[in-house]
Amino acid sequence: MAVWDDLVGQDRVASQLTAAARDADALVTTAAAAAAAGGKPPASPPAASKMTHAWLFTGPPGSGRASAARAFAAALQCVSPDRALGGAPGCGFCDGCHTTLVGTHADVEVVRTDLLSIGVKETRDLVRRAQLSPAGGRWQVIILEDSDRLTEGAGNVLLKAVEEPAPRTVWLLCTPSLEDVLPTIRSRCRLLTLRTPPVDAVADLLVRRDGIEPELAASAARATQGHIDRARRLATDERARARRASVLKLPLRVDDVGGCLKAAQELVDAAAEDAKQVAEETDAKETEEMRAALGAAAGPGGRLPRGTAGAMKELQDRQKRRATRTQRDSLDLALTDLAGFYRDVLAIQFGSRTAIANTDVQDALERIAAGSKPERTLRRIEAVKACREALDRNVAPLLAVEAMTMALRAG
Repeated sequence: MAVWDDLVGQDRVASQLTAAARDADALVTTAAAAAAAGGKPPASPPAASKMTHAWLFTGPPGSGRASAARAFAAALQCVSPDRALGGAPGCGFCDGCHTTLVGTHADVEVVRTDLLSIGVKETRDLVRRAQLSPAGGRWQVIILEDSDRLTEGAGNVLLKAVEEPAPRTVWLLCTPSLEDVLPTIRSRCRLLTLRTPPVDAVADLLVRRDGIEPELAASAARATQGHIDRARRLATDERARARRASVLKLPLRVDDVGGCLKAAQELVDAAAEDAKQVAEETDAKETEEMRAALGAAAGPGGRLPRGTAGAMKELQDRQKRRATRTQRDSLDLALTDLAGFYRDVLAIQFGSRTAIANTDVQDALERIAAGSKPERTLRRIEAVKACREALDRNVAPLLAVEAMTMALRAG
């Protein structure tokens, strides 16, 4: 299976990356031949090359930005003998492809954050790594999956590395839109724009790769409107399906002020419960590993050596920030489902032939559509959008969600 097989509905992007991988392979092969002959290898790709040192992958959530970056990284590290016969890099089976895709390749660094931002310290560490030559692979590849979470200071640190790239180092930056990165960074990257995959293609991927029943795969893909990761989670996690069903009942529960406030509280509590569950799974393990690394006495209550309290405090702060992001991500997912519900209501009100995403709650959609006008539905969609923006601005979750449910009631 070629590394590009998971790029659902991204044929144009896959074609561009394949061409760049061919040129990158030719560059490394030429450099190796020159070194063997005692000559000087080329310092950078030729002007006509489709390969460059920095790439920016943009596209809506669920389009597969990170998957495309990982597939390209695998193609850059591909060592398949078929390349000598004209085959394209990225076979998916060789050691270079396999270790890259599973995350164990020594020369591929994948950076993703479970916090609200990526700071200067972490970015400086990446820049230092980018100056190293490949340890054993063909390229030094750094994939920054959450480039939109770089702080302004971190972005300026990254800019220096992108302006003056080290030989055979490639930066792969992933972000929802061009506006999410500094103009000075994006002007030095080659842009690749991904699109939302077709629903049928996502359903086919779930069946083919994850072994999900066709009917369930089709339902999950339709409900998430082509968002690959959310579709997989919805198809494989019974709890996620129950959570979504609960969210889609909210429009029927905002008939009075009491119902609005209760629905808001339950939505926030559910997000907090998600954050708590993640914390229970990871915090205890991280804390124990940190204590062991610092040389704490055995046992849960063992004393820490002198001078190590700061390290434990830093870990606890990180865990709190991760819990905050987890809660916000859970809330944002619920709000996305809610916006999709009202989008379906609007489609029914206008008699649109657009496919309904939430067919499992068709009765509720028709009931809301019959009881209001399109103008009110649009205002409700705007209320959901305003709530998401308020959460991005660090408004207290309960306050933001209560304001939204009251706006949904008013229409």
